[in-house]
Amino acid sequence: MEPLWRPASHPQPPPFVLLLVATTYVWLLPVASPQRIPTDPQAAPEYAHSIRLDGDIILGGLFPVHSRGDRGTPCGELKKEKGIHRLEAMMFAIDLINKDPELLPNITLGARILDTCSRDTYALEQSLTFVQALIERDGSDVRCANGDPPIFTKPDKIVGVIGAAASSVSIMVANILRLFKIPQISYASTAPELSDNTRYDFFSRVVPPDSYQAQAMMDIVTAMEWNYVSTLASEGNYGESGVEAFIQISRETGGVCIAQSLKIPREPRPGEFDKIIRRLLETSNARAIIMFANEDDIRRVLDAAKRNNQTGHFLWVGSDSWGSKISPVIGQERVAEGAITILPKRASVDAFDRYFRSRSLSNNRRNVWFAEFWEENFNCKLGMHGKRPGSLKKCTGLEKVGRDSSYEQEGKVQFVMDAVYAMAHALHRMHRELCYGYPGLCPRMANNIDGKELLGHIRAVSFNGSAGTPVVFNENGDAPGRYDIFQYQITNRSTAEYRVIGSWTNKLHLKVEAMRWRTGDPSLPASVCSIPCRAGERKKVVKGVPCCWHCERCEGYHYQASEFTCELCPYEMRPDVNRTGCVPIPIIKLEWHSPWAIVPVFISMLGIIATSFVIVTFVRYNDTPIVRASGREMSYVLLTGIFLCYAITFLMIATPDVGVCSFRRIFLGLGMCFSYAALLTKTNRIHRIFEQGKKSVTAPRFISPASQLVITFSLISVQLLGVFVWFAVDPPHTVVDYGEQRTQDPTSARGVLKCDISDLSLICSLGYSILLMVTCTVYAIKTRGVPETFNEAKPIGFTMYTTCIIWLAFIPIFFGTSQSAERSTESMYIQTTTLTISLSLSASVSLGMLYMPKVYIILFHPEQNVPKRKRSFKAIVTAATMSGKLTQKGGDRPNGEVKTELCESMETNSDFIN
Repeated sequence: MEPLWRPASHPQPPPFVLLLVATTYVWLLPVASPQRIPTDPQAAPEYAHSIRLDGDIILGGLFPVHSRGDRGTPCGELKKEKGIHRLEAMMFAIDLINKDPELLPNITLGARILDTCSRDTYALEQSLTFVQALIERDGSDVRCANGDPPIFTKPDKIVGVIGAAASSVSIMVANILRLFKIPQISYASTAPELSDNTRYDFFSRVVPPDSYQAQAMMDIVTAMEWNYVSTLASEGNYGESGVEAFIQISRETGGVCIAQSLKIPREPRPGEFDKIIRRLLETSNARAIIMFANEDDIRRVLDAAKRNNQTGHFLWVGSDSWGSKISPVIGQERVAEGAITILPKRASVDAFDRYFRSRSLSNNRRNVWFAEFWEENFNCKLGMHGKRPGSLKKCTGLEKVGRDSSYEQEGKVQFVMDAVYAMAHALHRMHRELCYGYPGLCPRMANNIDGKELLGHIRAVSFNGSAGTPVVFNENGDAPGRYDIFQYQITNRSTAEYRVIGSWTNKLHLKVEAMRWRTGDPSLPASVCSIPCRAGERKKVVKGVPCCWHCERCEGYHYQASEFTCELCPYEMRPDVNRTGCVPIPIIKLEWHSPWAIVPVFISMLGIIATSFVIVTFVRYNDTPIVRASGREMSYVLLTGIFLCYAITFLMIATPDVGVCSFRRIFLGLGMCFSYAALLTKTNRIHRIFEQGKKSVTAPRFISPASQLVITFSLISVQLLGVFVWFAVDPPHTVVDYGEQRTQDPTSARGVLKCDISDLSLICSLGYSILLMVTCTVYAIKTRGVPETFNEAKPIGFTMYTTCIIWLAFIPIFFGTSQSAERSTESMYIQTTTLTISLSLSASVSLGMLYMPKVYIILFHPEQNVPKRKRSFKAIVTAATMSGKLTQKGGDRPNGEVKTELCESMETNSDFIN
């Protein structure tokens, strides 16, 4: 690709102005030079700065034979490679075509080659030569000095133009050529704007446009995982268009941000490049620098980086103006080390090397600039008329290119030849269509070759070029993008070279393992604004700079749902270790081996053993006086309730399921209901007996054992009825309680498997039993005045007082734990343990105070287990009223009971008091 030059003092004129200039120029030409042009083209003044090759069809050629001139002069020094090599490539291609019997047979191609001097305005003036033949000239009013009419030389009719090199030159020339419908094929112009088929419809090129190059460079940046880069462009069409294309692609694709976009002035001031380096360092994280700059600017940028001690900091990505050239990096290999450059895929044409090495002053007189090249190439002087001043050695004319001077084929030679061949193939297609079977040019092509028709054939050509690569054009006249990717590397021998590390043909193929960096670290260097966030962190993008962000960790129960968002895990789940997803919250339950279960289970087992022992003892001694005096039926009911209070512990600790939950509902309050219903019935019976005795000697109703059982089971049935209603309204089922264990730290979150029994339901289930307990306590208080020697109201009273204390302690512990702000797993276990131990303690109090003394007497003092004399109900009442005066010793009544008989017809002695 050629650097483009579009000076600010020479803006591109509109087409109608160009047409006016062209017409004026052509009209003034015969006035200024009315004499006949000599037949020898090399001696003619008109062709002193151009090459003319005769032929049936004439092609134009535009080449930067000389550089831009200084101080107002249009042309400067000779360009050996970009000028001479390229124009020789055009003439060599024409020679090959003219010798080819298959391509344009019997038709000779000619050429008119002009020097653009690397300046767009000068090239515009030169290219007006190409349109002379297309403008009618009227010389009727023009007379020579002797009065004779002038003789006009018929100008060559140019059917197509090869060139130019610089995009700014091609843009300027294309505006003129399109007015006269002259197709143009460039071999080096790559500006993206030339792809505009509405403005440059007659322009084509055999090199890919910079838009492809920019895409290739973007793919390189993406492959290197760089997302924060700066751009640096030489002022002018080439640099600015290339950077603009890169920035446009970055906006469309996203993922790459431009930190800074700097421009190198056309005429940089002293210190300008140091200032550019300092500007680039302001965004030091953007180490990758995308460069669309000419050779001189590239060299001066590298030199400034070296002066500012930034060797190894910047990661250069150079366009094809850097390519694989040595001149930008000579003397500053270290600062350029690791630079990635791009160059259109090309190959050396061996036939051209043989041709050019054979050129000499004697066999190459058609090249009017070859003598100047000879002096420049061999550093000598051609006689007195040589153009090189100074006391240089004289040229012998026997020097040989490649033997007496260094030679390397210029990179665009292949494309120059491809451009000439593309024009030739298009003419061949056109000839075959218009002059089929006609040897040479038929009248339809000889008189006028229609440029628009020729353009259609140019866009349709398809052939293998001089380097073996296919030459085709798209609808905009662009060649396909094919690039080689180089890296400037310093080997172990401290020698620097460009190494091919990949290619790009509509897709990037990069050998990352072949890349080498200054640090020696095989990992890719970074050019990012912010380091990637770790797993479980979201990006909080800086406003206006999507490649810069702050990392925020997803807190609590949130996980990283995407690169930029955190979302809340579902209710039953928590974030995983990396917070990149959700995992189920572990489900736990109270295990048998837990200390919270071992203690209540141990107490329950002791209680069950003790209760079973009491029951067995009572059954074994069922007919003894002390068992009969205890009220056998009510004792068995009470002992059943005590047994159930112990047994409920196992249901509370067992793994919840529908069956376990059903039994929990049934038996949770049933044991207490059995116990306190029986005790309530007994205390109520005692109270009624003594209250009735104060009024009359008639026994109260419903004091027989059968009546007592009916009353007890009536009270129990209320509990069972409530449970069955509960079953109907809310069938038992298990739930996993996550909310109560949803701690601030998700790692400690647990789901507790439990029965669906709320605290309110628990209160309702136990409430009835507690009501019986309170009522029983009230009756125990009322019967406290009954003589100790006549009844067991006192033990019942002590039992109820102790039970009330137990449950008063249970309520704040249980419900205080349930209402705590942070409910841990231990709090759930505390509730279960508290409930089960409270039930066991209540049962133990009843068992210990009411039955253990009787068992002790039955087993260890059987002599006291004897029947007492019977008394009448009236005697009992009298004893109750005179209890304060009784001084009988307890030894006379070993079992502490007063027995009487209500009716002579009763078969069994019953304890009406108890």
